[in-house]
Amino acid sequence: MDLQTAELKVNDLRSLLNQYGYEYYVLDQPTVPDAEYDRLMQELLEIEAAFPQLRTPDSPSVRVGGEILDVFEKVEHRTPMLSLGNAFNEQDLKDFDRRVRQAVGEEVSYVCELKIDGLAVSLRYEEGLFIQGATRGDGSIGEDITANLKTIKSVPLRLRENATLEVRGEAYMPKRSFEALNKAKAERGEELAANPRNAAAGSLRQLDPKIAATRNLDVFLYGIGGGGEAVADSHSEGLDYLDHLGFKTNKERRKCSTINEVIEYVTSWVDKRPHLPYEIDGIVIKVDSYEHQSMLGTTAKSPRWAIAYKFPAEEVVTTLLDIELSVGRTGVVTPTAILKPVKVAGTTVQRASLHNEDLIREKDIKIGDQVVVKKAGDIIPEVVNVLAEQRTGDERDFQMPTHCPECESELVRLEGEVALRCINPKCPAQIREGLIHFVSRDAMNIDGLGEKVISQLFAAKLISDVADIYKLTREQLLALERMGEKSVGNLLKAIEASKSNSLEKLLFGLGIRHVGAKAAKTIAQSFGSMEKLAAAQKEELTAINEIGDKMADSIVAFFEQEEAEELLKELAAAGVNMEYKGPKPVTAEESDSIFAGKTVVLTGKLEQLSRNEAKEKIEAFGGNVSGSVSKKTHLVIAGEDAGSKLTKAEELGIEVWDEERLLAELNK
Repeated sequence: MDLQTAELKVNDLRSLLNQYGYEYYVLDQPTVPDAEYDRLMQELLEIEAAFPQLRTPDSPSVRVGGEILDVFEKVEHRTPMLSLGNAFNEQDLKDFDRRVRQAVGEEVSYVCELKIDGLAVSLRYEEGLFIQGATRGDGSIGEDITANLKTIKSVPLRLRENATLEVRGEAYMPKRSFEALNKAKAERGEELAANPRNAAAGSLRQLDPKIAATRNLDVFLYGIGGGGEAVADSHSEGLDYLDHLGFKTNKERRKCSTINEVIEYVTSWVDKRPHLPYEIDGIVIKVDSYEHQSMLGTTAKSPRWAIAYKFPAEEVVTTLLDIELSVGRTGVVTPTAILKPVKVAGTTVQRASLHNEDLIREKDIKIGDQVVVKKAGDIIPEVVNVLAEQRTGDERDFQMPTHCPECESELVRLEGEVALRCINPKCPAQIREGLIHFVSRDAMNIDGLGEKVISQLFAAKLISDVADIYKLTREQLLALERMGEKSVGNLLKAIEASKSNSLEKLLFGLGIRHVGAKAAKTIAQSFGSMEKLAAAQKEELTAINEIGDKMADSIVAFFEQEEAEELLKELAAAGVNMEYKGPKPVTAEESDSIFAGKTVVLTGKLEQLSRNEAKEKIEAFGGNVSGSVSKKTHLVIAGEDAGSKLTKAEELGIEVWDEERLLAELNK
């Protein structure tokens, strides 16, 4: 076969395979037997092997898995992947509806969708070609898992239109794939996967895409990144548009005009849930209109226009075998129930938090009791109550210790707290937990330096504080169990990369009491450097919105410690960044820009800036970017193919600029 004949044959095969794959994996309406699909795929693979120059990124052959990766690259999401607020009962849903109607008026409708129990992913397409896929990560930064997502046959490699967009969805493992995976693991004598969600996440984080290809994952797409205002007026229309492009969306969705219709839909799925071929853990309710979504806006963590109803937790009975104690990084001693293994909501549970001594007394929990266990929100195991009537007399009372189980220092109960706390700053458990916190995703985010590795390093006395992490050598790491040249090389790269993190990551990682990730960013933005923050007085801190007396006192107390001063010197000497790198918010009063205090709407396709880049630049000059045009809009930036927003702006007499004018103002 010559090259020209091969090219024609390859094009025919790809066309057929794409059509048959769409019918089978998206529509669930196969028109040819599996054997015929496999025969055509094998023929394509053989021709591409003979003529490598004919391989393309959108060929169906990429679904068998590509080259093994060294490490997952980080991906910054163009628009954040926010988490959803939760509802646990009918009243929560009614409260959500009340808040929505107070903000946008009575004419509101909702779209209800099944909440797939999987891994949130983001897919980017340029001119119709799938170019990148990423995990949610921390919402702002995820991991590039493009090669693994290409192995999912319901992910289109090329769209039916040359559209450029980012779509969001949930990758999951169907029940039949999960059963097949565990059957194969059992035959090989391997530990079984706990549940389909964990199995899906683990499959998509395999460095070898060929492994992911064997797991038979699937995906449902549920939205357009950054909203779909450019192609639709509502979420329901946006989902229809995704169908049109060839994406797989969940057809069980329903549009509801009242909250009572929403509640009826939710209730109907409580009993139908077990009969689905995939796991769901709730229902997602979204305001349908994009204009209403824009009016409602978002908090730092979640959109105000959506909520997730979580199904009532499954409850089971098991035996409480023992109670263990653990010491956290703040010194709190927490009792944990050790349970006879039992399956709850698809996961085998052996441990459950008992929170504190008061809860144990309140529920009259004894070692040896038969206890009712559930997963709060289908996630966190907890002991609900004791079946006292089943006691045999062999049960034993539990007594909280008077001294720390790790360092034997006397435990104290601070005023106003229910927890017992070890206040020894040299307590090994607190130091170890602090180290684990420092390297965690929301802090310094050092891949490969998880709890087990930290514990090994700490036990070997190779690290005693966070500065020691930056002194680790290749030889020290290679001496650890299960650490080879490749994993050590990747870990050292991750440690080095963490040095360039922005100040808020380090600030959160230091574990200052009461300072969470969001507060750390606010503080970092306000002070700009660790040096200025360390010198700040309480009054300067409380002057910042969201910083109260308790947090301010805690920050001042931290920086007054000689140990803290020495630690920061060591980190700086190791090359760890001490400056804030992100954009500093600009108020209208501080800016003399034309955008200061103005509400701006972006519409249509911009050529030189992405929508998110334009938004960030306008906000950096004190402007506010909105998703919908109203009488309060001051300015509309219109790119190519601007639609209804441009029309509405012209009707209202709002000033309209093109991208050239926008760039001219931004570059002044």
